[in-house]
Amino acid sequence: MEQPPSSSLQVETAQQPGPSPLRKMFAVSSIAAGIQFGWALQLSLLTPYVQTLGVPHAWASFIWLCGPISGLLVQPIVGYSSDRCRSRFGRRRPFIFVGAIAVAIAVFLIGYAADIGHAAGDDLTKKTRPRAVVVFVVGFWILDVANNMLQGPCRAFLGDLAAGDHRKTRTANAFFSFFMAIGNVLGYAAGSYDKLHRAFKFTQTEACDVFCANLKSCFFFSIVLLLVLCFVVLICVDDPQFTPRGDDNNGENDGVSGSCFGELWAAFKGLKRPMWLLMVVTAINWVAWFPYMLFDTDWMGREVYGGKVGEKAYDSGVHKGALGLMLNSVVLALMSLTVEPLGRFVGGVKWLWGIVNVILAVCMAMTVVITRAAEHERKNGVSAVGHPSVGVQVAALTFFSVLGVPLAITFSVPFALASIYSSTSGAGQGLSLGVLNVAIVVPQMIVSAISGQWDKWFGGGNLPAFVLGAVAAAVSAVLAVVLLPTPKPADVAKVTSVTAGSFH
Repeated sequence: MEQPPSSSLQVETAQQPGPSPLRKMFAVSSIAAGIQFGWALQLSLLTPYVQTLGVPHAWASFIWLCGPISGLLVQPIVGYSSDRCRSRFGRRRPFIFVGAIAVAIAVFLIGYAADIGHAAGDDLTKKTRPRAVVVFVVGFWILDVANNMLQGPCRAFLGDLAAGDHRKTRTANAFFSFFMAIGNVLGYAAGSYDKLHRAFKFTQTEACDVFCANLKSCFFFSIVLLLVLCFVVLICVDDPQFTPRGDDNNGENDGVSGSCFGELWAAFKGLKRPMWLLMVVTAINWVAWFPYMLFDTDWMGREVYGGKVGEKAYDSGVHKGALGLMLNSVVLALMSLTVEPLGRFVGGVKWLWGIVNVILAVCMAMTVVITRAAEHERKNGVSAVGHPSVGVQVAALTFFSVLGVPLAITFSVPFALASIYSSTSGAGQGLSLGVLNVAIVVPQMIVSAISGQWDKWFGGGNLPAFVLGAVAAAVSAVLAVVLLPTPKPADVAKVTSVTAGSFH
């Protein structure tokens, strides 16, 4: 998960004469496009892909534990370390460089997991390829750690370049959010195109079928984009060096992780009631969101298109799901521009959050209706496996598109409320936002651990987890309105300076 850039965990002591030109902030922000391109591919293709390697559906969600775990552990440590980095290349650039290289290594391992496993002795006639699964899992964990290594320093780099100028800080955050949206659209568009492997003939091998070859090809584009953007930033944007303050003890008395998590624990003990209530509502809300993020394209391939893993029908559904995620990203980007006026229109941001959580609950419940309609068509010969009717396809794509509305609010309003509550209580905003991150990653860990088995207990497939998400969304809608304090109008103005969050 992303950690907001400003935090009392950080020691902002770089020597910066004044705000940097917007073109440098634009360049640093562009790295978000490369990061999100790869993340979009993860969300759309990797759950189906790991099942082609023989991991049962009930166990596939366990692999996603690495995302919240790395967000919980890696980002605070990387953020704390990058603030105190003494490299002659600056504070942030070394982490961006290492993160980009780690992403390249991870993408290679994921894309070539089937080939490496086959070369190491996997039997292609068997359903499960254990060596390929091990390579995939190692690559997947490296990729999530690398993404967290990139995002935190990039956000902090923007804060360094803004040098306290609030207008430029807001502009830099807007740039970053814009490039996140661009990366999502590009990634989901690439994932929805099932003939990309034709541009790289060598990707299809004995161990790697068409779906696998498309995944490789998508990742090739992803890594080239990310490396080019990082190279431009590393070469063209100056990174101020760290200058310790007198009270920092030169960073010699405390271990990095010990100091970092010690301050985080102190922040927990000092939280006021509004922040605790916000964390409860946020945690329940992410119980609703994460099943969708885990199984969205798998649901399209399995339930809507009626395919089984490895079949053309399943692959077609997965690619159509990626198209749905692209539409979701477009709606999210447009919706993110209307958060403030909509909040005023409905009577406050907490009411806006409650309303969109009702939309989320209805959408998650509609997956049952769409699934039953697709099954009814196949049973009665109205449509064939892999070829649902236009009506079912439109309903599924509408489901993805409409979810862009509550997702945009989820990526902004909770962080805005955390900023307001912490400001009015006298707490540090950055640290309170970092604490809120815990309320996001812990539910993700729980959902990753139980959703596969939950689905298995209730008959298999993805609908049980989606129904659980619908219930959680409805509960979070009620609690957001009933429990959360209403911010004062003077405090709501702080919303414009809050950086939108993310889920990885």
